[in-house]
Amino acid sequence: MKNVLFICVENSRRSQMAEAFFNQLAGGKAKASSAGTNPANIIDPPVVQAMKEMGIDISSNRPKKLTVEMLNQADKVITMGCGAENVCPASFVETEDWGLEDPKGKSIDEVREIRDEIKSRVAEMLKIYNLA
Repeated sequence: MKNVLFICVENSRRSQMAEAFFNQLAGGKAKASSAGTNPANIIDPPVVQAMKEMGIDISSNRPKKLTVEMLNQADKVITMGCGAENVCPASFVETEDWGLEDPKGKSIDEVREIRDEIKSRVAEMLKIYNLA
C-alpha cells in the first residue's frame, strides 16, 4: 500500500484530518491524499484549531474535488462516514467506511473527540500494513 485516499463530502473536516495524520505517522513510507464529492471553500476553522493543538498545521490546505484519476491512483480508499448520505461515489472502488460522525457545527471538544478517533484509526491502519 503506497497511496491512500480519504474521501468525505466537503473535504474540509474528517478527510483532511485523516490525510494529515496519515502523512505524519507514515513517515514517508506511504502517502495519503483527500478529496470531497462536493468540496467546501475552506477547511473548517475548528478543525484547523484542533489539528494545530496536535502540532499539525493544515491551515493552508484547500478542499479538493474527487476525480477518477485520484481513485485510480489509490491503493486503498477510506470513506469517512459519508456512505449513508449516498453522496460518496467511491462504491465502485474497494473501500472501507469508517462511519465517523461529521464535526460540522460541533463544539471544539466534540471536534477533538472525532480528531482523536481519526488519529487512532490511522495509527491502527499503519500498524496493520507495517507502515508505523
